[in-house]
Amino acid sequence: MTGIILVGGKSQRMGKNKAFMDSGGVPLFERVYRIFKEIFSEIIIVANDVLPFERYEATLRTDIILDKGALGGLYTGLLHSSNYHAFCSACDMPFLNPRVIKYMGEERDGYDVIVPKIHDGLHPLHAIYSKRCLNPMRQLLDRNDLKIVNFFHQVRVRYIEEMELREFDPHMRSVINVNTEEEMETVRNILLEAG
Repeated sequence: MTGIILVGGKSQRMGKNKAFMDSGGVPLFERVYRIFKEIFSEIIIVANDVLPFERYEATLRTDIILDKGALGGLYTGLLHSSNYHAFCSACDMPFLNPRVIKYMGEERDGYDVIVPKIHDGLHPLHAIYSKRCLNPMRQLLDRNDLKIVNFFHQVRVRYIEEMELREFDPHMRSVINVNTEEEMETVRNILLEAG
């Protein structure tokens, strides 16, 4: 599997690029990248501005179709992936869990999307996608429908239920992402408690 990190760049709710915000002494992006390095031999970083990421061992790509949000970034990363399946994560997920990702990877046979489905809904930016998703994604992009889950009915989806995830991640932290200063503060507090 390939690992795709979506950096984006607008972070409208935060007002600045989240990737290099401090999370317990480590930039958010760095936490994601370290986990990817453990798991994936091919890493693709999709960013509006690739210059800050040139020092990382990864393939850097800018969006093929501009201003299409996370769906555009996902499409770009998957198109450039040399593997049939790719795990995709946003750059603002500080508690990615290698055991969760590996478990999801083990479930990919016969499926095009492997996505967590928990009490607050689906988590399409912590999910695995196959190349078979490219055409349905492109159709959404062409009609400017940017909600990732809107193509799921066209492909084979394996929903990873909350009880499955809790076996590897009892506190369900692996799908936490950071959109506001308040959420960033919560993340810092969790990291502080964890020591």
